[in-house]
Amino acid sequence: MQPPDTSALSIQISATSPAVPNIAGSSVAVSEVIHACHSATIDQGLAALNLACLTRDTLDTVLQYCAEVRCIPDQASCPGCKRRTEMLGLETLDQYILHHKEVVVGDGAIRLQGQGVATVSTPCLETLAKQWSGENYWFWARRVIRKLRHGIRRAEMQGEAVAGEGETPSVILMEPQLADNIGMVARACANFGLDDLRLVNPRDGWPNEKARIAASGANYIIDDARAFASLDDSIADLNWLCATTARQRDLRKPVMTPEQAIAEMRARIGRGERCGILFGRERNGLETSEVANADALVMIPVNSRFASLNLAQAVLLMGYEWMRGDPGRSLGRVTTFEKPMAEGVNMGRDRSATKEELLGFFEHLERELAALGFFNPEHRRPTVIQNIRTLFSRSNVTEQEVRTLRGIVATLAQGKGARRKGKLEVP
Repeated sequence: MQPPDTSALSIQISATSPAVPNIAGSSVAVSEVIHACHSATIDQGLAALNLACLTRDTLDTVLQYCAEVRCIPDQASCPGCKRRTEMLGLETLDQYILHHKEVVVGDGAIRLQGQGVATVSTPCLETLAKQWSGENYWFWARRVIRKLRHGIRRAEMQGEAVAGEGETPSVILMEPQLADNIGMVARACANFGLDDLRLVNPRDGWPNEKARIAASGANYIIDDARAFASLDDSIADLNWLCATTARQRDLRKPVMTPEQAIAEMRARIGRGERCGILFGRERNGLETSEVANADALVMIPVNSRFASLNLAQAVLLMGYEWMRGDPGRSLGRVTTFEKPMAEGVNMGRDRSATKEELLGFFEHLERELAALGFFNPEHRRPTVIQNIRTLFSRSNVTEQEVRTLRGIVATLAQGKGARRKGKLEVP
């Protein structure tokens, strides 16, 4: 018996108003397919949709339909797409609410009444304010096409932790709301050698491929990240915890700068203790009851009138302080062909000039200047020579630079090539 032919797939337009582009033979909208494959891996998305006709081989048809906005000539649009709100002429949040019969917020304690026939739900009013106009599904479709054809960007990168377990502070995110932010935090952790990422009740679940994409190659942080159901579970093995906050708290706890907190953690980790840094939600930070679990508060020096930091920025600043005190740190990257860098002048393969080489240059320069009558009046000669030698001694010139300087002096004094041989007149 031959398996069913799933090599072909088509889009059908529903007879509803407004019309919706669906997968042929089903009620699944094109936007549902795009959302499922964009929010997770393509295979996870296809498994969740569970359509026999929808496979990796046939998915391209759906993606191209959306990416090329073929719904425009079909006069159709998907629920949740920005094109739909534009087609309906909804230009403000007020118009969006009036267009529906009811907007249910959260658990239903808040309900916004409209004049339409459909009922929609939203987790909170802030989400409604940001997302009422819909998503650019055509843009998401283009991203999924890249995943389908080329895989996740830098998915082959693995990396490994730079320290042993417990040798760096744990980074704890309290109920992170966006997978993209988790990915950017992972990238900041990898930048500065913070290997242990912990997530407390992430809103979009874990693992999450959107976080991996945003991590831009910090895959080992994403792979090793652990999700916990509660804050208590996430900090159970720690001996010392600090909590970052921009708001003043009425708690009798030490208040530290990032530099002071990192110094405290480095000393404790050196004694074998385990430490962690707690970061709050993107929307409203940490609750005071959560901060109460910390041993100290960390407040980052900021503009007092604009103190809120992006989650990844806050992690990056703490990570920078941690790496800054690492004796094994390097400035920039180190590869097979690039050695670790340190502060100061990058000498590369050159070496500083010896005093003998420098004194030879001084004598050469002073001799030529004297021949051209530069030292005039003569009694100022010692002072001028002292100034010249001070200038070049302060420059920390290399052996190659001394040879170049001597070549310049010789050329200015005697000419070059034919001019040096007296066959070319000086204009």
